[in-house]
Formats: sequence, structure tokens, C-alpha cells
Amino acid sequence: MALSTSLQALIAGEPVAGSRMSTKILDELLAEGLLLVTIRGSRKSYRARDTEALKRFLIDKDESYRILDVDAPNSRASMAVESGNSKLVMVRSCPGFPINSYEPIACRLNGLPFMVIPQEGCFFFVVDWEKFTIPRDVTIIGVENMENFRMIRKQRLFFEEYLHAHGLPEKALFVSRYPQSSDLRRWLCSISNHYLHFGDFDLAGIHIFLSEFQNYLTDSRSSFLIPADIATRLKSGSTKRYDEQYSRFKSIKSDEHELQQLIDLIHHYRKSYDQEGYISI
Repeated sequence: MALSTSLQALIAGEPVAGSRMSTKILDELLAEGLLLVTIRGSRKSYRARDTEALKRFLIDKDESYRILDVDAPNSRASMAVESGNSKLVMVRSCPGFPINSYEPIACRLNGLPFMVIPQEGCFFFVVDWEKFTIPRDVTIIGVENMENFRMIRKQRLFFEEYLHAHGLPEKALFVSRYPQSSDLRRWLCSISNHYLHFGDFDLAGIHIFLSEFQNYLTDSRSSFLIPADIATRLKSGSTKRYDEQYSRFKSIKSDEHELQQLIDLIHHYRKSYDQEGYISI
């Protein structure tokens, strides 16, 4: 109940001491940029940057968090009205993950041919992910920000040039880890395709890649997308974001030379850069 109480306080816009929250959920919320940090002496407190965004993130992450959207005095009655059941059944009704592509990819789903080519303005959601297979000559690109994920056609040249320059298969299937669960990672672990992670160029974004993906995939099967012009982009990045993340993620390191160079650049400029900057308007 202590965790729920802390989350309720955050959603109500109240400050919460770090000691009242589990390290795991605190790291996740900070990595997503959902919290503001206040430091007073040796004590830290946290406040939601955007309470509605925090609520949506938690509900997408786990349906059991739907209870956070219900007023405490009438929670059972409100749940009954909303779901027809006064008991919240903690079962995920929609497993899987979203996929997108800007060119046709001949896949298979439940043993049957499945052509992935979403029309402009939409993307697909794979529910039976354990029975979803793709050709071996396809690079899987994980996109952290939903705006980038929706608008992959406006980034096509950027992706094609990057894949070609790095000797990766140039046909790309785009995936998203939202709603957040282990389904995407488990699917990636079950196939042999290369995984390329495209996230924000900040310490928290690198932490997400290292802890949630590379930690489970071999080094040769995963990499972090680092554009050739990232040093120039970082110069005009956000100092505030860097400062907010520094205390928690300052010790991040990588055995990958290019990724460690990116970490060093972020520390050098003391700035972060959002991946949305690569969307061609």
C-alpha cells in the first residue's frame, strides 16, 4: 500500500520523498522524464512533471494501476460502474506491442502470411507476439518516443542512410515498448534479428537501452542508434534535463566504444537532446 499511496500523492501533484518509493519504480519514472527533482541538503523529493502523463504511463504499464484513476471513497462503486465488476481483476487484457513500417515486410502470424505495411496515419498492434515471425534480413528498430514511432515516413531517409552506413539490413521493422511490458523484450530474445535502439540522447535514455535491452541481448545483436551529427545537436540541447538526470545516472558506462563516446559527449556538453529533433517537418 505504501507504493500506491506514493503514486496517489504524485498524481495529486504533491511532492513525495524518495525514501517512500521503490528504487525500481523511481528509476523508471525518472528515465521516462516524468518527475521533477527537488534537493534540500541530503534529501530529495519528487513531483510529477505532468500528472496526466504520469497517470497514462502507469495505466499503460500495468492495468492494475487503473485503480489510481478511481477516487478512493467510492473506488469499488466506481470500478463496478466502469468495468461491471467491483473487484479489479489483475489480468492483462491486451498483451503485445505496436509495429510499424514504411515499406512492405512479408511476415507470418499464427502460421499464416501477414504483410506488414500500415497505411499512413496508423500502425499495427501484434497481440499474439509469440506466433509472430519476421524475415531474417530485417533490422528491428525500437523507437522510444511515440511521435517518432508514428511519423517514421518522415524519418525514412535518416534511417536508410544510417542502416546503410553501419552495414545493417536496410529493410526495417519499427517496434515500440508501449504499453510497457516484457513482451517486446521476450520476443526480441526469441529471434536472431539485430535490434537497433532509437531513443533520446540523454543519460536516462541510455539507461533504458542498457538495462532493458542490451542486458538481455548479446552485444552483437543490439546497438544504440548514434547519428553522425549528434555532437552538433547536443550543443543546442537541454541543460535542465541533464541536470535533473545527473545524480541518478552519472555513473553509467558502456563497454561499447561508440556508446561510451556518446556518454562522454553528454557529460562534456552537460546537455541532452530529444530524438524528435530528427523528424523532418
